[in-house]
Amino acid sequence: MRATAAGGAIATRRAAAAAAANMKPPQQQQQHGASTLFALLSLSLLLLRLLLRLRLAAFRDAALSLHLLARLRLRPVHLRLPGPHGATTLRVWCPASASSKRPLLLLHGFGGDAKWTWARNLPRLARHFHVYAPDLVFFGAHSRSGSPLRSVAFQARCAADAMRLLGVPRYDVAGISYGGFVAYRMAAVEARDAIDRVVVMTSGVAATPAEMRDMAAREERTVEEALLPKTADGLRLLVRRSMHRPPPWMPDFVLDDFIKLMCVDQRKERAELLQELLKSGAGIDPLPVLTQETLILWGDKDRVFPIDLAYRLQRHLGEKCRLEIIKDAGHALQLEGAEHVNRFIKSFLLDARNGPEAGMG
Repeated sequence: MRATAAGGAIATRRAAAAAAANMKPPQQQQQHGASTLFALLSLSLLLLRLLLRLRLAAFRDAALSLHLLARLRLRPVHLRLPGPHGATTLRVWCPASASSKRPLLLLHGFGGDAKWTWARNLPRLARHFHVYAPDLVFFGAHSRSGSPLRSVAFQARCAADAMRLLGVPRYDVAGISYGGFVAYRMAAVEARDAIDRVVVMTSGVAATPAEMRDMAAREERTVEEALLPKTADGLRLLVRRSMHRPPPWMPDFVLDDFIKLMCVDQRKERAELLQELLKSGAGIDPLPVLTQETLILWGDKDRVFPIDLAYRLQRHLGEKCRLEIIKDAGHALQLEGAEHVNRFIKSFLLDARNGPEAGMG
């Protein structure tokens, strides 16, 4: 029992000593709190330096990828496409799991890749559609080709091949600007039997190649300088030309960063795409009347493709076509008029099919 008592006494003294060690004077506690705050501030400064080193456009690009992966459940798939003219790889943002939603293929223009172009549309559209958003060939860091072809027909064939490889037999397609040319070509030729409905946004499909060249000739800069800028001033002009309400603050360091991210890699190939577009348009002469129901979306303040081309395309397609003009929106319609664009696409592709008129058919 003496041993037990001695052991208990020793344990008690050790516990008391530990408690005393943990009881620091108020001055020491304040010092500890100050050191913790200093560590947090140091970490914040470190993160800021990392952000600046990563560059704002690169940071935004990574944030968009994270949003697609974590929130929208879209994953990037790299497809090796068939073809006789060299290896072609296409990156496509695809649904991570199967669903009963209607498949929708989104085709971007020259303003960026799929993530940047559809940043304000994917969150809404992904709720209602099984969305597929490729980086067209020669756009982004992953869609590349050894082929010498630069035509709209080549882009359309690559997109159609990608959807076949992904196992999507039927789908709707929406394209903006250059992507509108590709979407129209797919619906007319390369994927005519696979595409159900078509959405064409601010795309000069109805202009003849000669009219396209005349529009380009009236510009003070070459089409490559206008759409593939090398300087902050050039990109600032492009943004102001493309948007009715451009951002009021566009500092050079942000614009230069975007140019490094989007306008340097594969610039030569994209310049060749532009020249081929001016030479041949959609590559179909005369322009066929689509058999699919078609929605045309246009901004009433478009300064790239005049609104007259919207009405001309509507007349060309006839009664199976619906035209919607979005007020106070320029060429970058999917950004400035995102809410309207999302609503019109949903209404045309889903509600019109499920409404009373669809039931009567």
